[in-house]
Amino acid sequence: MIDNRLTMLSMIARHSTVTAAAEALHYSPSTVSHQVKQLATELGVAVLEQHGRNIRLTPAAHSLLGHVDVMSAEWERALADLDAYSTTVTGSITLSAFSTAASILLPQTMRALNEEFPNLATQTIEAEPSECYDLLLAGDVDLGIVAVTTDTPAGPDDRFAQQFLIDDPLDLMVPLDHHLADRSSVSIADARDETWILGRPGTTYHQLVVANCASAGFTPRIGHYANDWNTGTALVHDGFGICVASRLSRSQDLHPVRRIPLTGEHAPTRHIAAVTRAGAQDRRTIRFALDLLTRETQIVMEQLGKGLGDVP
Repeated sequence: MIDNRLTMLSMIARHSTVTAAAEALHYSPSTVSHQVKQLATELGVAVLEQHGRNIRLTPAAHSLLGHVDVMSAEWERALADLDAYSTTVTGSITLSAFSTAASILLPQTMRALNEEFPNLATQTIEAEPSECYDLLLAGDVDLGIVAVTTDTPAGPDDRFAQQFLIDDPLDLMVPLDHHLADRSSVSIADARDETWILGRPGTTYHQLVVANCASAGFTPRIGHYANDWNTGTALVHDGFGICVASRLSRSQDLHPVRRIPLTGEHAPTRHIAAVTRAGAQDRRTIRFALDLLTRETQIVMEQLGKGLGDVP
């Protein structure tokens, strides 16, 4: 019900370039540029202006998008209100999550949705946290599970409704014969002299670990780069260094290593949340999924924490 050109303008505001906005919406840059110019002509105001080599939204465009956010949220609330007049839930719901959460949480969530609403079609899309927000704005996803990072919207954002799920600790992974392997817990500073295996520079994983090492007073000596938890753990297993891995990842199941809880104020943790478009959180199917995820994530983390830290 919202003019698609307004969605294009909103995505330009999010990404700061027409090219990035077009990529997020799966259009060509020329299409987005033409549509936004057409919108400006119809409205009789400029919505984009040149700023050096780049473009930026005009004050009129920012004012317009404030109204768009309100309209979008009201439309989602209207759909939620209509649930009261429907006896059979039909249509579809699409869920999105980053890889670790997608593999552990999404299958059981979709299974529960299918059992509760037999006529509802479900779909999943694996996507990085920042991409989940694009998919939500574009209407391609109804609910996203994200790890809150520097690349995700900071603070209150009227376009989204966010519900905290769990804190996902990062544990230290060391070889079974490592000198720290007999410890029930360690601080990140205890591994200051080790060779580290980190995600590539620019990734959330890399930034999180380096920042926590810096706050503990050291710079990690990086020997290898691996974005995937399983790859990093495989390298640890074969003696190429140590790494940290998400507790949700269960990566030690494939490559036997010692997983040790990190403690202290510098222990890295990922904050996991479920995100919907503002107003959509009260729709029947989405509320069912949110309530289920809130319960299941707590259960999963409790199960993963059992026995962790016990010295073999």
